Amino acid sequence: MDLLSQEILPEENFITEEPYYESVADEIAIFESAYKNKLPVLLKGPTGCGKTRFMEHMAWRLKRPLITVSCHDDLTASDLVGRYLITSGETVWVDGPLAKSVRSGAICYLDEVVEARKDTTVVIHPLADDRRVLPMEKRGIVLEASDDFCLAMSYNPGYQSVLKDLKQSTRQRFVALEFDYPNALIEQKILENEADIDAERAKKLVKFAHMTRNLKGSGLDEGASTRLLVHAALLIKDGINPVAACKGAIAQALTDDPEMLSAINELSTSLF
Repeated sequence: MDLLSQEILPEENFITEEPYYESVADEIAIFESAYKNKLPVLLKGPTGCGKTRFMEHMAWRLKRPLITVSCHDDLTASDLVGRYLITSGETVWVDGPLAKSVRSGAICYLDEVVEARKDTTVVIHPLADDRRVLPMEKRGIVLEASDDFCLAMSYNPGYQSVLKDLKQSTRQRFVALEFDYPNALIEQKILENEADIDAERAKKLVKFAHMTRNLKGSGLDEGASTRLLVHAALLIKDGINPVAACKGAIAQALTDDPEMLSAINELSTSLF
């Protein structure tokens, strides 16, 4: 084992002001308990439903630095752990975000983890069980996570193909929290708070979102997310016509199909 001195992270990794987050169930209490018991957490839910904002809120509540990794097809285990680089003619080791989190006792959040290459699970597994260690094969050492370290991951189970689903051997290491779009009243409250928009237009936007979500599987892969509603609300607050705002911030973001675009635009026209 190699329990190295804690790394001091820059201020940008600390969230000093409370991020706005509306709790919809007992997700805050469960996450706090998982953190206390050194258990990794898996966030499941559709895109734009508040998973990242929840992580920012929990980092603020727990007063821990947050390192977020947006996973993608080219993300490798070396990108997470670290690699040797040549700097000024010298070969130096540079920690990846996972190693930095382990050393500093931060919360490491792997967003949409199934998008990363399969070899990333090799380094995640030892951190996600009672060992809580990070093997650094290129350096021949094993980092032992401090008590403050927390591993969290997210993915969208309704959007992934069979080839990009989480294996049971990975899933069963985590405490899972299921997220979805909030109910109409909470979603309306979110729009009023995030965009400073009036209650009547916020209510219409939420109704419009539910209309698009009813089209999922009938021409749309996903309905309007809470994130897209906030985008539209911000445009409307700035004086953009509501129909134009819904078209640009929501319809065009959801599909390129002309017929589906026309149908979604008709929905917003009927409301606004």
